[in-house]
Amino acid sequence: MKEDQNKRRLGKHYETLAADYLQSRGVRILERNYHDRTGEIDLIGRDGDFLIFVEVKYRKDSRLGDPAEAVTAAKQHHIYRTAQYYLYSHRYGDIPCRFDVVSILGDRICWIQDAF
Repeated sequence: MKEDQNKRRLGKHYETLAADYLQSRGVRILERNYHDRTGEIDLIGRDGDFLIFVEVKYRKDSRLGDPAEAVTAAKQHHIYRTAQYYLYSHRYGDIPCRFDVVSILGDRICWIQDAF
């Protein structure tokens, strides 16, 4: 139980770091840790005309590869389905959307726009 709490706390820390990074580059954060019956999205924001759905991945070092590599096809599918429900439930019409990844490796942050 304590390990789960530590993982959640660590995840929240890096999601906040990613949100701050995006905001410093002009993104307006609309949602953090959005959950619904279809899944979860770390961050949802507006970047100009785009509504962006952001997955945040962190690794302390590169022994297991780049954090962005952890956004597998299955994970992308879950994010896409959750984004569809978000758009429907918030009554967004024809708004351009983008799926981004914020990869944090140690203290290096990389924002991958239109990652999938």
